[in-house]
Amino acid sequence: MDVHTYMSKEVITISQDTKILEALDVMKAHKIHRLPVVEKGQLIGLVTEGVIQQNSPSTATSLSIHELNYLLTKTTVKEIMLTDVKTISPNALLEEAAVRMRENQISVLPVVENQNQVVGIITEKDIFDAFIDLLGYYNQGCRVVVDIPEDHTGILENITHLFATEKMSIDQIAVYRKTGLTQVVIQVASTDDAKIKEMLTQQHYHVSSCLLKNGK
Repeated sequence: MDVHTYMSKEVITISQDTKILEALDVMKAHKIHRLPVVEKGQLIGLVTEGVIQQNSPSTATSLSIHELNYLLTKTTVKEIMLTDVKTISPNALLEEAAVRMRENQISVLPVVENQNQVVGIITEKDIFDAFIDLLGYYNQGCRVVVDIPEDHTGILENITHLFATEKMSIDQIAVYRKTGLTQVVIQVASTDDAKIKEMLTQQHYHVSSCLLKNGK
């Protein structure tokens, strides 16, 4: 999976001369929390609700609401925006986006190409959506977990052949390798959990879990 598949392609942007209050209004209108700042088609900064809050006068000050609003209507995003913005390419792997967010302790990456031109934006929420899709959470059927104490070449082929023989469709499959144990997680379209368990145990596979799911 790549970034392009899960990024938001319709990106709302603002210019560096946009007033802070206007930026907040844009966020509210579009129900978003971040705005890339673009000048001459290129990304030059990023404004988030958190950045605005950090740069707003504290509630402990003697400023009145009128004075605070005045400051927000006069101050431009250029004065507070983040300029060291972490970005990613639309062709990058989705897990690369996740690692970059984690390493930099951020929750959003503007997606750029062709000399920093913004073509999308990807957030933690998009990464969560991809994870849910990858494991077929909303699919009806059975989620089967097979423990493999001794991994070896051809194990996946053998397991998938069993399902093919029984004409059971596999929607998703994932492999998790831990110290001393490999787990194969399979999302099967069939709801016959008893048959699936019997089929695997007869071939001496250890089924640690076989969860029947009703889907979305």
